[in-house]
Amino acid sequence: MATATRLTIALADGVVTIPEAGRIAVFTPRVESDLSALPMDRVQVITTLKPDFDYFAGLGYDCAVAPEGRYGAAILCLPRAKARARATLAEAASVTDGPVIVDGLKTDGIESVLRDCRRRVTISAPLSKAHGKIFSLAAGPEFSEWAATVPKEIEGGYVTAPGVFSADGIDPASEFLANSLPPKLGAYVIDLGAGWGYLSARALERDSIARLDLVEADHAALTCARKNVMDSRAYFHWADATRWQPEARADAVIMNPPFHESRAADPDLGRAFIRAAAGMLKPSGALWMVANRHLPYETTLAQCFSSVAEAAGDTRFKILHASRPARKTH
Repeated sequence: MATATRLTIALADGVVTIPEAGRIAVFTPRVESDLSALPMDRVQVITTLKPDFDYFAGLGYDCAVAPEGRYGAAILCLPRAKARARATLAEAASVTDGPVIVDGLKTDGIESVLRDCRRRVTISAPLSKAHGKIFSLAAGPEFSEWAATVPKEIEGGYVTAPGVFSADGIDPASEFLANSLPPKLGAYVIDLGAGWGYLSARALERDSIARLDLVEADHAALTCARKNVMDSRAYFHWADATRWQPEARADAVIMNPPFHESRAADPDLGRAFIRAAAGMLKPSGALWMVANRHLPYETTLAQCFSSVAEAAGDTRFKILHASRPARKTH
């Protein structure tokens, strides 16, 4: 609850202030963010991440994936990706008539953002608390150079957006998996955590696929995927891959699951992807996934599937093929 501590104390002590009237935009809060110090009826949560969107909507907050109109104040819960942090700050400044409050952990780059802001505008004295800092600044055009330029075109003609996974080029692990997939995957394929759509685009080179569902929690990434996978067989789902359920069981699931919720590698998210994938497959279905060599997914795979093998690999990555999912995997 680091964010809650800083925001609550900063507001109580007058380190940062919000106007007595007007809407308050809260950009990119995470599930662990506590917004209880703010008047809920004036808050709009703005996030492209489906789990966070659903969490705050469930608490009763007005939620959106992009700003709607203008705001009297904005609070930025600093995203970890530097490009997204800068683009979101520029967006907050462009739609806010009052103060912009920036709150973040040191591990998420708050010190760097603080220094960059000081070079452009006058900021309040920052409050340091719970391994992070919070400060405010007056909104203005000084951050326009940080604004997102969408779409950004990379190699292969694909487009990406700031802060999405592998925004600057094709991810080598995903490329390794795409090159290792068999000629036949079945008629119905699911791409879990599809990102901006590279794996799906490569899978759809197979005429034998009749339908491919792209499941992605980041709305910004999925928007890019719609541009990168312009195929009538592709269906797009803004959803938490660990909770989404298909209408019918699939022949194959392909995935390069994320393993960084924070700075440290955490394989639990990948394990949740594996369990979810097993529940989406036909009894004869198969999972094809890529993972960094050091990530320990084999035990979970063995619990969820009757057959598990390393289909390909090198010193960096391993391609894991699991088939015949066990039921009651959740």
